[in-house]
Amino acid sequence: MKRLFYILILMILSSHLTAQTENYIVSFEQFQKNFNTGKYDEIFNSFSSEMKQSLPIEKNKQFLSGLKNQVGNVKSTEFMGYQQSTYAAYKTQFEKGILMVNISLDSQHKINGLFIKPYEDPKKIINVLSSYPKEIAEAIYSTAVKFPENTQLSIAVIQNGKTDYYGIIKDHNSIKPIENQNKIFEIGSISKVFTSTVLASLVESNKIKLKDPINSYYSFPFKENRKISFEELANHTSGLPRLPQNLNLLNLNNPYQGYHTPELEDYLKNLMTIDHTISKNFSYSNLGAGLLGYTLGLSQKTTFQNLLQKTVFDQYGMTQSFTTSQNLGETLIKGHNINGELVSNWDWDVLFGAGGILSTAGDLVKFVNAQFNPKHKELALTRNPTFTVNDQTKIGLGWHIITTKNNKEVLFHNGGTGGYSSSMTLNMENQTAVIILSNVASINESVDHLCFELLAQTTK
Repeated sequence: MKRLFYILILMILSSHLTAQTENYIVSFEQFQKNFNTGKYDEIFNSFSSEMKQSLPIEKNKQFLSGLKNQVGNVKSTEFMGYQQSTYAAYKTQFEKGILMVNISLDSQHKINGLFIKPYEDPKKIINVLSSYPKEIAEAIYSTAVKFPENTQLSIAVIQNGKTDYYGIIKDHNSIKPIENQNKIFEIGSISKVFTSTVLASLVESNKIKLKDPINSYYSFPFKENRKISFEELANHTSGLPRLPQNLNLLNLNNPYQGYHTPELEDYLKNLMTIDHTISKNFSYSNLGAGLLGYTLGLSQKTTFQNLLQKTVFDQYGMTQSFTTSQNLGETLIKGHNINGELVSNWDWDVLFGAGGILSTAGDLVKFVNAQFNPKHKELALTRNPTFTVNDQTKIGLGWHIITTKNNKEVLFHNGGTGGYSSSMTLNMENQTAVIILSNVASINESVDHLCFELLAQTTK
């Protein structure tokens, strides 16, 4: 059989998949029927508007007809579960082979994600982690077995005053140990904790105040004379949207690359929208965190990247943390999308504070250990609750403060870019922590689950 081609089209997160089982059953049965009868127009009509734009009708026909020529009709299907809480996975027996067909639905039950790849039997993935403690090896294996070939996880577990590293790579149908604690990954939105740490450092040195408006650092009034404070940006209560409307999302492979000072200033002067229904309430904003970092640089008459280097990386001895992926050589682990294809690293400019840092598990351990050192008052400031989201979640400066099922309070943040997913959680009371860096995008729920599972093991 000719080499199978497969496709990943716009995947949109849904937090209610378990309640939509019947909708998925109906949708997939209709997809199967239309595929077998060659009614590709009907499949196109079942797409969301975003899907139709991503896969126009002629490309849709070309893709589906080409797929059918290679593998034939669908003979049978088996529901395998929900993956990353974004799509339903079906083991699908075609006339000429077995594929994994995944779909996601939007709130209108329209298909907004279609992902088809060769089926990989988890039972055939060999576990070669016998050198790791049994419970840890089992937890890592059961998570990593779902990920594509060449996945790496770089894991650090801190407890009892020491750190254990568990690196793995999925290679030739095996989950193998690998030393990668000094390898560099994009950490995505974990960067927001560092951006807030820069803020806290400037507050502790009496250079700015949390409640100060950022407006005085700009030579123009914001649209509608809207005032925004440093604290509102750090704890996501500014009312700003997740992304600025003048961010060009046509280049999803590197979305922040073309967003510079002129674009940000144009947004603040002419385009800024504040949702007054969420202003003074929590609404997660990459724009807000990026604006925070950029303004902190302006406040000290330097770039935010230089400020980050001086007040955080140098302060805590983080010699393996960087603000660009350029010139990192083989130390940089290349990122992949969810189906295992290599992707480009993201380039950041004015919104760097939202997610631009690259680091290693070893360097992040230094940052965690600094959290456990009471002399760092600026770090203690970032951990102080500034806003209550609900009964389980509060927000500090950058940190999410979560109350677990066993009534333990932990600090948490995760991150994701086009080729990486990451997670970090700390228990300040026990001085335990888990850090996980991966080189695959869109696997955050699995990585987060593993992170909390390993943290729970530190308290046994």
